Amino acid sequence: MEQQCESGGECLSNGDVVNEDRISELHEALLVHIMSSLPTKTVVATSVLSKRWRHVWETVQNLKFDSKYHRTFLEDVYRFFMLHKALFLESFHLEIRHRYDASNVGILIGIAFARHVRNLVLDLDYIFYYDDVGSTVINPSVLCIYDNNTLETLTLKHSILLDFPYRVCLKSLRKLHLYYVRFRNKESVCNLLGGCPSLEDLVVHRSYKLFVSEKTFTIAVPSLQRLTVQDYYQDYYHRGGGGEGGYVINAPSLKYLNIEGFYKREFCLIENASELVEAKVSDVCDINYENILQSLTSAKRLSLHFSPLEIKYPSGSIFHQLVYLELHTDKWKRWNLLSLMLDGCPKLQILKLIDVPIYVFQQRKSDRRKWNQPKCVPECLVFHLETFVWIGYEWQRRDEKEVATYILSNTRCLKKATFSTKPIEPVELKKLEKRLEMLNELASLGRASNPCHFVFESM
Repeated sequence: MEQQCESGGECLSNGDVVNEDRISELHEALLVHIMSSLPTKTVVATSVLSKRWRHVWETVQNLKFDSKYHRTFLEDVYRFFMLHKALFLESFHLEIRHRYDASNVGILIGIAFARHVRNLVLDLDYIFYYDDVGSTVINPSVLCIYDNNTLETLTLKHSILLDFPYRVCLKSLRKLHLYYVRFRNKESVCNLLGGCPSLEDLVVHRSYKLFVSEKTFTIAVPSLQRLTVQDYYQDYYHRGGGGEGGYVINAPSLKYLNIEGFYKREFCLIENASELVEAKVSDVCDINYENILQSLTSAKRLSLHFSPLEIKYPSGSIFHQLVYLELHTDKWKRWNLLSLMLDGCPKLQILKLIDVPIYVFQQRKSDRRKWNQPKCVPECLVFHLETFVWIGYEWQRRDEKEVATYILSNTRCLKKATFSTKPIEPVELKKLEKRLEMLNELASLGRASNPCHFVFESM
């Protein structure tokens, strides 16, 4: 027979307790902490569990509201805040999926500001994204009204039109993430970024369609340390036409830069980047590479993926601080850049080459992929290079063998070399034997100039 125990759980005949509610016995502060990781709708539902849970939700500081499958969304959110007692909000995440729920976004943001919110996310779902600009005016201009000293992170997503006639005042904002939002004009960009004196981390995702009002996107933030700009042409695989305008980046404190997906932009000017530590440039094509590379000469770590690699190396530029270089090589002029970079990186310690698959139309130019080695052995090979990695090494290609041979034959400090090749079916014994012979030949070349640990692996 089962009976009720004094603790509130159920006791079996042998005295064992089952279904004991240990969670309810926890301290209320710990309960609030646990519930802060749950969706707000679920948190409110806990109020019906028992008297112990009735008011716990009222002090939760992490709130997330989603209008999906919610017919009375705004009314429910207003009712929630009328009963909610927390004076401070750690985070407020608002996801809107219907146009009629977006009309009062400013009021909800104002409520969050009144609760001294630290992290704010406003996401207007893709349901608006492909509409005309004029029909998606969702304007959180409340950011201009309040002087906010608590907001540290702001994330704005999708169909949001930012119209800032006056400079915002977000004194404590450190992180700003903008995903496919629109700006009314250049002044709105300036008034947002200029009103964040403590901004350190900026993420901007854009596409060609978003350059309707401001073709030059200017990022001028003296305090900025991390910048990610992803800009893909909306019809990227349709090569007709191209993107206009470009970017001007002025961030003297910048340490980490990631730019990706620029297709036929007219320019990308990076000014005052003397503090740069690490930079990644990928999927950039039909733009002035010289301007980009010239601004990266102070970096210690570089990852470059230009496509196509019509490179004009900045004359007289030397990457004095560079110790790590990663090159994604997918075009027939790639070796020109490698040769120039080896010459211009006297302190390079780690070199990583990553081959991207070559398509059929590119293979016709294979006879033009020629390795022109530097006139003099680069200083980095003789004195500093310690690690050499080649992912996607095409062991049957003459030009790739020449490059590998040159590097291994001229290094004096190399400690480890790794070559990763495409797998070969076991039935192709001849290919397996030839690959093994080639790899052993490379290993002997490397060890002849310097004792080195070789690693050969399949991708």
